Amino acid sequence: MKKEPLVTIVTPSYNQAVYIEETIQSVLNQDYKNIQYIIIDGASTDGTVNIIEKYKKRISKWVSESDQGQTDAINKGFSLAEGEIIGWLNSDDTLLPHAVSEAVQYLSDHPAAGLVYGDANYIDEDSEVIGKFPAAQTTLEKLQGGYVHIPQQASFFRKSLWDQVGPLDPSFYFAMDYDLWVRLASVSEIKYQARLWANFRLHADAKTISADDRCWPEMLRVHYRNGGSWFSQIVIKYYLRKIAAPFINYRRRKLFKKEIVERIKRHE
Repeated sequence: MKKEPLVTIVTPSYNQAVYIEETIQSVLNQDYKNIQYIIIDGASTDGTVNIIEKYKKRISKWVSESDQGQTDAINKGFSLAEGEIIGWLNSDDTLLPHAVSEAVQYLSDHPAAGLVYGDANYIDEDSEVIGKFPAAQTTLEKLQGGYVHIPQQASFFRKSLWDQVGPLDPSFYFAMDYDLWVRLASVSEIKYQARLWANFRLHADAKTISADDRCWPEMLRVHYRNGGSWFSQIVIKYYLRKIAAPFINYRRRKLFKKEIVERIKRHE
């Protein structure tokens, strides 16, 4: 009987004690057991380390030491990865129990695919579902035009390809995953599966909310680095988003205000 391939999941962490236990449990409770789980913590001071230590017998490797941020932590984790298939899960996100087994099955059945990704829910601070990530099939050409639609939390790719195109660019704060998707799509097929694999947590301190204005300029850096035109679709999207930014931020503030009110009502 063929041995199941080893999967490495890396969690970069810094001061996420509120959420990291749920993240850890979502990895340890997978129905796929051949997992190497690595946590790279950036010397947290909020009790994160105490939570990690609760699970240290079930975590393959972990460290808590100063680093250069999330991208550096992910690169450090993948440098320790031994799995044939790899992915990373941020310390405020979670996986569904069947995510790894289904991703492994797909990549095993489709050797030409280098990256597979599924669907992800948006969840709030209380892990309540508040929406759905707009995942969809994309291609290298579409990626280069800004049509990303890949939820990082629900993405798995081959270590052999990481060795070919990695590591993540440490100069990126936000778009390091987009940069990686473009690189992977340039050397392999990327495939979407309409299966729910992860939860993407939105909260006031999340990078997606607090630093969204840094994402698109970084995406444009990837675009121009690869010889992209000033008149391409991604550039047009960037300027349209800048115009719409006040409305987008208003909608987000309204969303979180509504959630806070509803949370208070639930606990009255």
